[in-house]
Amino acid sequence: MSTFNHTLRNLIENTPEKVALYLLESGKPDQTITYGSLIEGATAYEAALRQHGVGAGEAVVLILQHGRAHVDAYFGVILRGAIPSVMPFLTEKLLPERYRAELAALIEIIQPAAIITYAEFEAEVRAALKPEDSVRAVIVAENVPPVSPPVFDTFEGLRRAPQDIVLLQHSSGTTGLQKGVALSHQAVFNQLKSYSQAIRLTQQDVIVSWLPLYHDMGLIAGFLMPVLLGIPLVLMSPFEWVRAPYKLMQAVSRYRGTLAWLPNFAYNFCTQKVRDRHLEGVDLSSWRAVINCSEPVRWESHQLFLERFVPYGFKSEALAASYAMAENVFAVTQGGIDAPLTVDVIDRQAFESKRRAIPAQAGKPAIKMVSNGLPIPNVQVRIVSDDGKELGERQVGEIALQSNCMLTGYYRRPDETQKAFLDGWYLTGDYGYLLNGELYVSGRKKDLIIVGGKNIYPQDLERLAMAVDGVHPGRVVAFGVFDEVSGTEEVVIVAEVDTDGAAERRRIAENVHWEVRRGSAIVPRQVHLVGPRWLIKTSSGKTARGANRDKYLAEVERT
Repeated sequence: MSTFNHTLRNLIENTPEKVALYLLESGKPDQTITYGSLIEGATAYEAALRQHGVGAGEAVVLILQHGRAHVDAYFGVILRGAIPSVMPFLTEKLLPERYRAELAALIEIIQPAAIITYAEFEAEVRAALKPEDSVRAVIVAENVPPVSPPVFDTFEGLRRAPQDIVLLQHSSGTTGLQKGVALSHQAVFNQLKSYSQAIRLTQQDVIVSWLPLYHDMGLIAGFLMPVLLGIPLVLMSPFEWVRAPYKLMQAVSRYRGTLAWLPNFAYNFCTQKVRDRHLEGVDLSSWRAVINCSEPVRWESHQLFLERFVPYGFKSEALAASYAMAENVFAVTQGGIDAPLTVDVIDRQAFESKRRAIPAQAGKPAIKMVSNGLPIPNVQVRIVSDDGKELGERQVGEIALQSNCMLTGYYRRPDETQKAFLDGWYLTGDYGYLLNGELYVSGRKKDLIIVGGKNIYPQDLERLAMAVDGVHPGRVVAFGVFDEVSGTEEVVIVAEVDTDGAAERRRIAENVHWEVRRGSAIVPRQVHLVGPRWLIKTSSGKTARGANRDKYLAEVERT
């Protein structure tokens, strides 16, 4: 079994001129980075870490914007034999107070030896440090000088063993940093071997990604997998994608991209935001798989995306899906590669009241569930009840898994590691069911709303609310608020709108109320309309339901 450093050395020695990635930055020409150039840049950061006494096996936090420094710094930490941990930098979508608290908590938990950041953010980092913290150096990317050509034999990383921890990923929270998922070299390579087989990865593929590197989908599928396996990567900025999502399509067309991963909301976002004028001359026929991952897959989102981009060469067979998590390095399942995704049309009432996914009957309310596919070759999946018993097909419960690419543990959190397993099976915290070996994911266990005994998944209500004219797509949150009188939870929906007009807001609220009631048989306690940028999102772009619920309750109490 190899390590990251041995793999990189082989790539450098055998194919130094081979393109590792194309770096796309707004307002700049596309930058071609060969493996030789990549290691030269990484060597500068390895030297800076060595100069500051950072040793093998110590954690290093990276807080960097999209760009060459981020790429070089990540692999510089690897060459040093240290453990990179990527944290998002502070943006307008993150609450500054919460972000600073998360940064302080991260430093306290993982005890990094160094933090690498950019000049503009140095003061913020230093302000978060306490005298008792383990951080020995704050390295500013702009101040890292180039060094002489790399000599691999001098890198401490070559002396790391396959079972040693190579990197940290972070579970999704408001900034996603409470639990560092520690992964070994061996676990990552086991995942890459199995997943590349599941997606039929070849040297003819080109991966195009705008996903942030602090999220497992971006770090593994959109960064480490292509670089370590020698597959060309086209790397964009996540913030540039949000501002101009059409640039993803242009990049796929220009570089003949074949693979990309998108969270479900991105299908809707691209459909709504990309204009025809941005697609002149764009050809999407090279796209063989656009893989829906990180959120429950919505049939409607796929159909919108398909209809919007078919005129530009996009093929229906390119719609794919995966269920993934940082604790398994990345992918757990994969579907849509060798055959179209399976759609299971189930009875809504049985799903909500009996936790059963039974086939729908004509004339009765139904839900279209899209399969996340079969487990990849080295993964076993089962569904368990709340008391840990294995459930049969079409029974909804918690998803549990075993594999040879599981986390070593939550970094410096043995308590959390122990709680995460039951009889050797990792408990994911997600609900779903199995049918013919395929996995259908319905949502997070902690987000479930229980109304009068019915299990309500907030994503379903949010999807209905987002269809209302005047509501910002992707800017809706549903959650439960316990009612002492009724003794059960009641649903609250918060939606962002542009208008301040009282009459227009009343119309939108009434329409949201009606659409949710009509589409789910749930009557919301309140539809609370707010202005732009009210909602709190996680670092990976997901809706932070708990944080938004707290914000709503605080706002209601003040009024």
